[in-house]
Parts: sequence; C-alpha cells; structure tokens
Amino acid sequence: MGKIFCIMGKSATGKDTIYKRLLEDESLNLRKIVTYTTRPIREGEKEGEEYFFIGEEEVKRLSDEGKIVELRAYNTVHGIWKYMTVEDENIDLTKNDYLVIGTPESYRKCVEHFGKEKMVPLLIEVDDGTRLERALRRERAQEHPKYEEMCRRFLADAEDFSEEKIKEAGIEARFINDNLEDCYQRIRYEIRALLAD
Repeated sequence: MGKIFCIMGKSATGKDTIYKRLLEDESLNLRKIVTYTTRPIREGEKEGEEYFFIGEEEVKRLSDEGKIVELRAYNTVHGIWKYMTVEDENIDLTKNDYLVIGTPESYRKCVEHFGKEKMVPLLIEVDDGTRLERALRRERAQEHPKYEEMCRRFLADAEDFSEEKIKEAGIEARFINDNLEDCYQRIRYEIRALLAD
C-alpha cells in the first residue's frame, strides 16, 4: 500500500528545492501530488508543475464532486487565494508512493481522508532570521517583486506552523535545514527506510 510523504515548512525553508530533488531521485520512485490554487501563476511557474491554477468555478465543481481533500484560504494583499489538495485521477495509492508539499493543517486533513498509516509528515525548519533573508533575496530576483505579500506570508507562517498546530497534527519528524545537502540526505534516508518496511 502506498504512502504520501508530506514535506512541510515555513516559506524560504528550502522545502521546494528538497521536494524537487526527492522527485528526481529515481531510486525513491516517488510521484508528485500537484495541489491546486486560485492564486495567479508566478514568473517561472508552469501549469501542472508547481500547482494547477484554477478559478472559483472549478473550485465549486471539485467541491460539488467531493474531490477536495483539504482547502486553505488566505486573505492576501491581492485578495483571497485558495490552496487545496484534490483527490484526482493522478492519485492511486494501490500502485504508487507520493510526495506533496503542505502545512500542518493540510497534513491533518489528509490524515483524516487517506488514513494515518498512509501519511508521513516531514517538517523542515530554519531560523526565522535566515528565512527572512532568503525570502527577501528570492523576492528581489522577481521581475515585479511583491514585498507586501512576502511579509504577509512570513507572518502567516507563524500561525500556520505554530507549535500548537504541529502538535495537533501529530508531527514529530523535524529536519533542521542549516545545510541543504545534509538536510536533504537526512530526509532521503528517512523516506528510504520507510519505503523498505
């Protein structure tokens, strides 16, 4: 029976880089669960790669069909953006193991939907000062930097990844990313060990 490995971390913790490297590791043979969002596509993103970019009509259709596993709505400086995990035709736990990026709340909802035995939480942590420096560097590199949204995300992370929410979700596996390669290898080792069971 397949497992879903859920990579979590506040913004600018390196989770996207580690996520991509884990997917590229052919020995792990992990498939990705692409989540859905109503936010606009960013420079450099591709439809179906980072997210499926959809409108409110599609959110309603998926909801009416009972396919939305979890949905988070954020009141951003650009309006309300929704992010959701959808049980679509790309998920088959009888055949594959998967990797997804989430939050403690989305992980908890996935546990309720798919079952605890199928979900594996992997929380990446970085000192807040380092994260802020990384986020600022990344935003400056954009053609049209959105500093207000960067700050909103940074502050929202404090709530989304509060110790209370981490505990409520039953997340214990934590990986400090003070060295990207070391952090990646520790997570890779954890996944390999669980896949070998």
